[in-house]
Amino acid sequence: MRYIVFNKPYGVLSQFTDEDTGHPTLSLYINVPDVYAAGRLDRDSEGLLLLTDDGSLIKRLTDPKHHMEKTYWVMVEGDPTQDRLTQLERGVQLKEYRTLPAKTRLLPDPNLPPRPKPVTPHGPTSWIEIKLREGKKRQIRHMTAAVGLPTLRLVRVAIGRIKLGNLPSGIWRDLTQNEIGLLKR
Repeated sequence: MRYIVFNKPYGVLSQFTDEDTGHPTLSLYINVPDVYAAGRLDRDSEGLLLLTDDGSLIKRLTDPKHHMEKTYWVMVEGDPTQDRLTQLERGVQLKEYRTLPAKTRLLPDPNLPPRPKPVTPHGPTSWIEIKLREGKKRQIRHMTAAVGLPTLRLVRVAIGRIKLGNLPSGIWRDLTQNEIGLLKR
């Protein structure tokens, strides 16, 4: 079995083929046969993406009933007051569902490389860390918007105990045996 961690750049699709959209895909970065992304990051999000040919692990990582915690660093526009962070922590009512409780904290500006398409805020910005145990389509963007903090940049930095660390954008590596063990526990 093969287990890979990849630092997905901004603008790249979390799949190996493109349905004629003209966007770059994983195939530009990863030339390993028969591995698939265990979950997704939308095109505008960056960071940790796990890929494997272990179908049972993909199912476990993507099945909501297992509630694997994922950690994101989120640049938001506006003032992330304690009240707004508490709303995120308790769960936010979105159109079709209420999100599960999340963990949040304010972050100092992380040392991240600039994005190819610069962020263009219209006001003050802040960074918050959000830890979720679910992952619906564009969930963090919807959650932060619902509490008046539009997301400007979104970087996944951990899945469970697997961390992105200092892996450069666009680079992948095989997981260590220890990391594989952490994922399978």
